[in-house]
Amino acid sequence: MAYKGKYKPKNPSKYNGDPTGITYRSLWERKFMVYCDTNSSILKWSSEEIVIPYLSPMDNRWHRYFPDFWIQYRDANGTLRASIIEVKPLAQTMEPKRLASGTKPTRRFLNEVVTWGVNQAKWTAAIKYCQDKNWEFKLMTEKELT
Repeated sequence: MAYKGKYKPKNPSKYNGDPTGITYRSLWERKFMVYCDTNSSILKWSSEEIVIPYLSPMDNRWHRYFPDFWIQYRDANGTLRASIIEVKPLAQTMEPKRLASGTKPTRRFLNEVVTWGVNQAKWTAAIKYCQDKNWEFKLMTEKELT
């Protein structure tokens, strides 16, 4: 199975957007798409249809963040809720470990620091966006998706 591809929903009427243009960028995203498409508690869902502006700490400029998913669902009490879901590997949800004094940073370490900083800016903007709409923001990793 490919790590990237197009997803064709079994229930296209549940998709909030163009159901012919759904793209997954990881097998974890695809797994969550299948869950959204087939779970009866999820009434509507979309993938990368919402745009949230955020200020990047790397260049101090505004960028656009497209969260992985938006879902509308009924919780166990029957209450209608909405959430933005970001699917990430667990390693990208944790701050990189600090280097020991005198240790030269590797390219990999620098990349992890940049990724962490940008993700924190995106997630902070998403949390505020969700608070303004009375939605929830959730990070999901392979731990929650297995």
